[in-house]
Amino acid sequence: MDILLSSISQGLIWSIMAIGVYLTFRILDIADMTAEGAFPLGAAFAASLIANHANPWLATLVGMLGGMAAGLVSGLLYTRLRIPALLTGILTLTGLYSINLRIMGKANIALLNQTTVFSAFAQFSSTMQVIIVGALLVAVIMVLLVLFFNTEMGLAARAVGDNPDMSAANGVHVANMQIVIYMISNGLIALAGALMAQSNGYADISMGVGTIVIALAAIIIGEVLVRNLTLGKRILTIIIGAIIYRLIIALVLWAGVDPNDLRLFYAALLTVLLAVPLMRQLTKQYNRRRANRIHIKSLNAQAAKEDKAK
Repeated sequence: MDILLSSISQGLIWSIMAIGVYLTFRILDIADMTAEGAFPLGAAFAASLIANHANPWLATLVGMLGGMAAGLVSGLLYTRLRIPALLTGILTLTGLYSINLRIMGKANIALLNQTTVFSAFAQFSSTMQVIIVGALLVAVIMVLLVLFFNTEMGLAARAVGDNPDMSAANGVHVANMQIVIYMISNGLIALAGALMAQSNGYADISMGVGTIVIALAAIIIGEVLVRNLTLGKRILTIIIGAIIYRLIIALVLWAGVDPNDLRLFYAALLTVLLAVPLMRQLTKQYNRRRANRIHIKSLNAQAAKEDKAK
């Protein structure tokens, strides 16, 4: 039971980051590496402000705004300077490493005995505090995103991801829409980082390493579970995917796997998940060919019977 509750609490926070990655990965069709710099950026802002006795909600908001600023930089590099998306993310996350160190002043900041956003529910256990706050924030984010992507601007942003040339022909400013998605995406990723720092009780300069792999795993798990969904339902499957992913990791650790091997496990699990659509397609092709062979054999057998009857 403790493993399940812990997986839900961590999965809810990771799902916020996964939703942010989903916006660039699926809507813009870009694997934005900025995520690995924006995540610790949100943590750095939140931890630094909370350590200096700032309001934790304000510190979390500042962390989110910092992530949006990072997204703005990546968006400008991609749209204005025409730098390839992969290089754009690498450039931004490389620069953010130094910025995060500047913000924190050292490699890590402890938040022991500090007031956090979870302290508002101090009457509950630490795990339940994270679940309550995480569930509330995830619900608000899901509603806001669904509402936004059904507005004129949101529909234009989705159209840009589907077909930028056609969108431009219909008067949509493609570059501006791409920048908006970059900002929203990295803002959510930084928000997850700010929450994770408060949940773990510390912020560390290296806490962003591998975050995009975790987010992609949550996204792919959600897509493997159910395909062809509306945006709101897809976000819900991403949340479920993040929880399932954290549960798998918890069970792996409970089984006695060396924590040093976790990164290898992350990569292997994502590889398997990414191969699932291909395996499904190959299985369908095999079943179709098998059915065709059986049908042809039955036709041949029927024709042979008719020949004998004659």
